[in-house]
Amino acid sequence: MKKSFLKLTTIVSTFLFVGCNDSNKEKPEYVAALTVEEKIEKGKNLVNVIGCNDCHSPKIMTEKGPIPDPNKLLSGHDANEQLPKYNAESVKGYVLFNMNNTAAVGPWGTSFAANLTPDDTGIGTWSEEQFLKAMKQGKYKGLDGSRQLLPPMPWQSYSQMADEDVKAIFAYLKSLNPVKNIVPQSVPPMQ
Repeated sequence: MKKSFLKLTTIVSTFLFVGCNDSNKEKPEYVAALTVEEKIEKGKNLVNVIGCNDCHSPKIMTEKGPIPDPNKLLSGHDANEQLPKYNAESVKGYVLFNMNNTAAVGPWGTSFAANLTPDDTGIGTWSEEQFLKAMKQGKYKGLDGSRQLLPPMPWQSYSQMADEDVKAIFAYLKSLNPVKNIVPQSVPPMQ
């Protein structure tokens, strides 16, 4: 009786083990890590798709309209560009952009698009972790305890990006030609 019970237990256990071990499962696909060049190219594509040049690149006028200045690509608001005067009362309820789209005035005050080039006046000294924190948590310069990034920077949308995509953008930005440009500090709203 004991031997029969042991045999039965062994047979049942074997069937359960084989049944639970589904060999027809699809094997997980392993994706090879991107090469540095592939990561940079992916970052370049993302920068173009999400429109970083729209606000972070000074423009030049062509016969087809304004385009990013290739010599100042992603260098932020030009430190030498003065904003025109405006009547704060007449623009209440509006958001104003300068002609380059690198500065914006709204209820938050005046904000200037950052220099995203690898120069020390841009993101040259930033770590990948700082860039992730800026893009995903909206922290100024990616620093703990710093203020939130100001509009129109849509960091809330970018916070939904995969870390690998943000890292690819960072790799692309670090591959650009550095442009020395100290972007002005934001200006609080007029009271």
